[in-house]
Amino acid sequence: MTSSQNISPLDQARILSEALPHMQQYDEETIVIKYGGHAMGDEETAKAFARDIVLLEQTAINPVVVHGGGPQIATMLKRLGIQSEFAAGLRITDAATEIVEMVLAGSVNKQLVGYINEAGGKAVGLSGKDGNMVKASKTTRTMVDPDSNIEKAIDLGFVGDPDKVDLTLLNQLIGHELIPV
Repeated sequence: MTSSQNISPLDQARILSEALPHMQQYDEETIVIKYGGHAMGDEETAKAFARDIVLLEQTAINPVVVHGGGPQIATMLKRLGIQSEFAAGLRITDAATEIVEMVLAGSVNKQLVGYINEAGGKAVGLSGKDGNMVKASKTTRTMVDPDSNIEKAIDLGFVGDPDKVDLTLLNQLIGHELIPV
């Protein structure tokens, strides 16, 4: 039973009429929503999120969804017997763990696109590589060795910091009833 089944039609109408001025404030605005990997764990929660995204799009707001996938990456690496290493709070991503891109762009992204489409939206799955949307440079971090108290550089592998985001592709999608994910 969904929560809307517990609310009377009169209360639903009241809630919508009270929300209308707030929704009109964002008419035709683009809103970026970060959907974290930990929030994706439960299928029903993910489907409810997808319905909310479709609702935003149907109220003349242009949602752009940016998602994580840390737990899903950890699960796949464990399944493949690859040990994850972290330094300075970031996953070290070397050649063996390029599986990260596969999980994020292939599995997590396509699942979320599917949920949004199932909820009545028209989602388009993208990665930073599509249309050269995100240009990044190699991330550098330092850590202090607890034994020697000497600060040393950490090689995080393929981890990068964004330098430039080219909005050309996103601008082609936004405002055309399409939801970039």
